[in-house]
Formats: sequence, structure tokens, C-alpha cells
Amino acid sequence: MPQLRIVFAGTPAVAVPTLDALAASGHEVVAAVTRPPAPMGRKRVLTPSPVADAAERLGIPVVEAARLDADATARISALRPDLGVVVAYGGLVREPLLSLPEHGWINLHFSALPAWRGAAPVQRALIAGDAELGASVFRLVPELDAGDVYALRSRPVAPGETAGAALDSLAASEADLVLGVVDAIASGTATATPSSASRASRPSSGSRTGASTGAGPPPRSTRACAA
Repeated sequence: MPQLRIVFAGTPAVAVPTLDALAASGHEVVAAVTRPPAPMGRKRVLTPSPVADAAERLGIPVVEAARLDADATARISALRPDLGVVVAYGGLVREPLLSLPEHGWINLHFSALPAWRGAAPVQRALIAGDAELGASVFRLVPELDAGDVYALRSRPVAPGETAGAALDSLAASEADLVLGVVDAIASGTATATPSSASRASRPSSGSRTGASTGAGPPPRSTRACAA
């Protein structure tokens, strides 16, 4: 199986298990793109993101970018990535970055698409009383969480399960779902199913990431994909 040069984009702790899995695979993670340090705690100390900390631990170069603008695109382009992998980065992947990797970008979203597109899918699923939670790996396209789905997995909601516990559990258990798709793309065996809009829940107006952690609303664009 060919080795892929992967750019990973993520920010919160839920993105770390996938970064760990990719780093332990036979592929090369050439950079971890993450949002810059943010004020944390009562003293508002600037603190690197969990993904930045994990990348430093793994020896992976970090690209800090508040948004994926022309400068970030140029830095990523110089790395010659074959594939981009996103888990809750917190911004928009715009053209020409969207088409830059040979194999495009894939995103891990914490719902069984097309259900619960947009922000906070786990929280909204639990509020709605869903009996199951899910995770999907799909191809990034300009529309919000609308790309073809490479892999999907669901599980029952545990009794008394909170949104935080469910998200942590899904982040840990579904990292291998992403890795399986990456391996299939590398070997040329990946297949994807169109995400049917007919059964889709209405996207949250507060969506910033495909697997949102509650960030505020981004500008919408027909040439940008939420990541």
C-alpha cells in the first residue's frame, strides 16, 4: 500500500485520537494545522491547543492558523500533501486549498450523516432523544457536511450518557474509522455513498466545524467547506 503524505487539521482534544492513530500508521503526517493558542483559565493564560500539544509530543510540525487563508494555504502547499484529514479544526477549507491535495480532504463528523449536520451533532442528538449516536468519514465539498460518505458507524446511547462523555468516547473509538478510509484511499479501493439530503436534519446556524465543539458561526460561502 502506498504511503500518503497527510496534512492533519484539528484543534480540540476530540481530534487528538485521530492524530495519534495517523501518526502510528504507515503514512506520513507532514504537519498538524491547528488554531493559535487561546486564553485559558482565570488568568487567561495563552495555551496551545490539545492538537498542538499532541503534535509536539509526536514530533509533527505544527502550522498555527486562525483561518486557512492565503498564507496558510501557501505553507500547506509547500508540504506537497496527498490528503488532508480534518477533525474539528474550527474554520473553513476554501479553494484553492480544498483542491490542493491529490486526494482532497476527508472529515470525521460525529453523527451518522446525513443526520445532524453542522455544529454540536452529539449534543443535538441527545437533546432530540435519539437512541443511537454515530460517526461518519466524508469527503469535504463546498456545501456543509454534504460530501460523499466513505464510512459510517453507529452505536446505542448508553444509559445516562452525557454529551461530553459521548463525544470523548466517539473520538477514541472512531479514530480507526478514519484510518481505514485513509488506507483505502491509499490503496485505491475507497468507495463512497452520496449523502442524501432528503433525510438530513437542518444544519445548525452556529456551525464552525464538521465536528463542532460549540464554536460560533462562520461566514457561509459556496466555495468554502466547514472543517
